Amino acid sequence: MPELSHRRRALVLAICCMSLLIVSLDNTALNVALPSMQRELHADVAGLQWAVDAYTLVLASLLMLAGSTADRIGRRKVFVAGLVVFTLGSLLCSLAPNLGSLVAFRMVQAVGGSMLNPVAMSIITNTFTDPRERARAIGAWGAVVGIALAAGPVVGGLLVDSVGWRSIFWVNLPVGLAALLLTLRYVPESRAPRARRPDPLGQVLVIVLLGSLTYAIIEAPHSGALRTAGFGLLTVAALAGLLRYEPRRAEPLIDLRFFRSAPFSGATVIAVGAFSALSGFLFLSTLYLQNVRGLDALHAGLWMLPMAAMCFLAAPVSGRLVGSRGPRLSLLVAGVAMTVSGVLFAAFEAETSNVTLVTGYVLFGIGFGFVNAPITNTAVSGMPRAQAGVAAAVASTSRQIGQTLGVAVIGAVLASGVGSSPYRDVFVSAARPGWWIIAGCGFLVLVLGALTSGQWARRTAERTAERLETAEPPTAPGVRA
Repeated sequence: MPELSHRRRALVLAICCMSLLIVSLDNTALNVALPSMQRELHADVAGLQWAVDAYTLVLASLLMLAGSTADRIGRRKVFVAGLVVFTLGSLLCSLAPNLGSLVAFRMVQAVGGSMLNPVAMSIITNTFTDPRERARAIGAWGAVVGIALAAGPVVGGLLVDSVGWRSIFWVNLPVGLAALLLTLRYVPESRAPRARRPDPLGQVLVIVLLGSLTYAIIEAPHSGALRTAGFGLLTVAALAGLLRYEPRRAEPLIDLRFFRSAPFSGATVIAVGAFSALSGFLFLSTLYLQNVRGLDALHAGLWMLPMAAMCFLAAPVSGRLVGSRGPRLSLLVAGVAMTVSGVLFAAFEAETSNVTLVTGYVLFGIGFGFVNAPITNTAVSGMPRAQAGVAAAVASTSRQIGQTLGVAVIGAVLASGVGSSPYRDVFVSAARPGWWIIAGCGFLVLVLGALTSGQWARRTAERTAERLETAEPPTAPGVRA
């Protein structure tokens, strides 16, 4: 791809950020709408979990396929297709007559979404080749998440209270259309120098792994032990199949050699932990503010604004820190802030006092704002540009797996604690184990951030990059191409 002018690079970044905005805004606004959807669609906690996780599950399953396909056939082509499908899926979601239809249309949305964020990150990586400039671009990318967190609850609450929850999906239509037209006009085509071959069996194994794991967790409080155990065994079998099959392929869906880099492996696990905490935090907060405190959707969104505002302010600061000093400081700040926030709710029932509630929200916003830039930058920096799409897709997949698991696990814990009791009477005690899980996720960010950002970790990243640049595809007997 020829070198673009500074103005053109900035425009490409803005277009890519538009795709992140509609995907992130959709998720955050939807959380505020959950109680309204619960009443209109007569859904239980498990139904709400599926309304959220149907999207993130499909997204996580297809991100790596989208990334490698974009590297192979052209990133702009796949990005354009993603905008079209996501916008169409949003229209269908707004027309859903029941919970089952909504879940199905959310899956259509996710197919389009899988072609947006990792491909956009790959476009950014190939557009901004200078490491410092790339880190700043990724910081701006992370700030968009903050904008979505800030605007999502308020915009979603306003729309839910004035028009209804279906209008949340209408917001995606003009933004998606504008992003589509601008992409066709300004984003240049790019692809990897050497095409990677499809890996259909690997793709099926990923879908089975994530689908069976999510089903087992969400349905555990309602299904029998035998069914839950059966899906648990299916999860283990799919994971074992991936670990055995993928290294035997010359061009696997998941290149396990990436994980020889300690920073890359750390960023992957940190992404799962951080986004599990985020999705669980939003899930518990929304249900508490509306179903326990009795707030309408708009006022619930306003109560969460301190968290979103701090995320918005912290993200670009984190991007600059990563560009100038590396990821370590950002990860340590993120881990401490998220852990303390979770402990406030778990041990001190922060939600029962306005002061501690806002303090907990502010701390979590700071923590999450600092964590996104180092995750993304670590995932793509140091990797060969020819595999930028795959590397970015692994990082994005980790985020979506985290969001899926956060809602599944914390929702299942909450459902078990609430049982058939009224929300107002038992919610705080039933949610306490969920808050401890969120605190544990923050502590995981802190520990792994410290362990995978030192000199030893950087040496493993350098060795991994050298092997990926120079290694020829395996040719041993039994290896499939």
